[in-house]
Amino acid sequence: MSTDPVDPVVEEGPAWWDHEAGPVVRPYMVTGGRVRPKTSDFDLITYVVATATLAADTPSPEHQSILAFTQEPRAMAEIASRVDLPLGVVRVLLCDLLQDGLISRYDPPSTDHLPNVDTLQAVIHGLRAL
Repeated sequence: MSTDPVDPVVEEGPAWWDHEAGPVVRPYMVTGGRVRPKTSDFDLITYVVATATLAADTPSPEHQSILAFTQEPRAMAEIASRVDLPLGVVRVLLCDLLQDGLISRYDPPSTDHLPNVDTLQAVIHGLRAL
């Protein structure tokens, strides 16, 4: 038997328990072990807005907090920051909510049709030469 006075299991509780935060849940447990979204992928700047108020049949507290925060349009990166979950987990949860029809998404328009950086720099140099 160890005579070490700091035995983490005996002195501080099990390793899955944080005295300040409570039980620690691994991110893959929040998504039910899924690491990839079921449907479409969300970009960091994809905007999401809830299409319904808080649903009583929402599967988890994480889903509930996302629905509460997205009553106004929010970017996916902002949602992940607010609910304090990794981006990959938030992507999976957002896809669940989208599949259930509880949120809508808005992807910013493509920038492919806009002039490239070289063209814009040439215009700036031309204007400065005037």
